[in-house]
Amino acid sequence: MQRIGLTGGIAAGKSVAAARLAELGAVVIDSDVLAREAVAPGSVGLEAVADEFGPGVLAADGSLDRAALGALVFADDDARARLNAIVHPVVRRLSAEREAAAATADHGAVIVHDIPLLVETGQADAFHVLVVVHAPAVLRVERLVVGRGLAREEAEARIAAQASDADRLAVADVVLDGTGSEDDLRTQVDALWARLSSETADEIAAESP
Repeated sequence: MQRIGLTGGIAAGKSVAAARLAELGAVVIDSDVLAREAVAPGSVGLEAVADEFGPGVLAADGSLDRAALGALVFADDDARARLNAIVHPVVRRLSAEREAAAATADHGAVIVHDIPLLVETGQADAFHVLVVVHAPAVLRVERLVVGRGLAREEAEARIAAQASDADRLAVADVVLDGTGSEDDLRTQVDALWARLSSETADEIAAESP
């Protein structure tokens, strides 16, 4: 089993890289998906979030009002830390369960942990290979404003809430350039996959009697 950590700032292109890795055969464990599962309707996580932040973070149907919660936590470091203290332990447990299931199904699986806050949560040393999709913050702001319709102030706040580009690059084993087109990024992922596959084959050959 090969464990790969994949991260990158918001709007850097990480989702494109993760999708291509899945197409190539990796088992991708998406922490954003697990974070939504952690606060799904009826979950203990959602109850804890409502207790911590009040009923204003709940929609009329009892589900999480993500916009209301986001307005609280992206502008307040303390509030964000309190939210993370609720959600992150659940995400790590769910992630470990998914990884164990994938490894049981295929001992040679390549498991990619897609974690936006990988650096912020101190997991940089937890993987065989740490891949960072990089695009400068100024470009990512423009992508959020033009592509996703965020107000510039909100886009800047979301980027400021994450690790700096320098912090991510400092721990990267592999850097993928997210400044170009999606096809450019997929080509880089293909090259990375070929390299990883070659290394895995060499390791298997070395272990053979």
